[in-house]
Amino acid sequence: MNVRRRQKTLEARRQEHAEVTDPTLVLEAALRFLEARQRSTVELRTRLNRAGYRPDLVEGAIARLIELGMLDDVAFARAWVESRDRARPRGERALRSELRHKGIDRAIADGVLEDRETSAPEADASAAERLLQRHAAAIARVADPRRRRQRAYALLARNGFDSETAVEVIARFLDQGQAEPG
Repeated sequence: MNVRRRQKTLEARRQEHAEVTDPTLVLEAALRFLEARQRSTVELRTRLNRAGYRPDLVEGAIARLIELGMLDDVAFARAWVESRDRARPRGERALRSELRHKGIDRAIADGVLEDRETSAPEADASAAERLLQRHAAAIARVADPRRRRQRAYALLARNGFDSETAVEVIARFLDQGQAEPG
């Protein structure tokens, strides 16, 4: 399908959605979007508005999903941070940025990240260690110890870890000989 035809079908679909007056159709569209994974309120609103649904119906669907407990920004933010801690370790700065990008209010992000630090005081350090472990082989291939330290620091900085955490974790990591050239 060429680009022009796809554009026309997209516009036709938006026009159909703009003519929808039944709130259950918008609610069903919202539920389909939530099937894949949990979303933030802003993500859902953006998706439904971009699809062409009337703003009043979009807000009604969002209100209903919040009422049913199927849309909860605090739960979304907690799940996002836990998922990142497990699968793709990130520092607090990167997590805060990702949550902001997902439309999570700053107060909610602050609360979730504060809870993370309270429940696991070394959460950032632990995440940094896991990230270094994951890249230990690549770091170990660098023969010069100074460049090896720089490579590790750059990796942690790119992933949102503050300089204090990075320096501390790299020192432990390299002192334990986990990234020694083999």
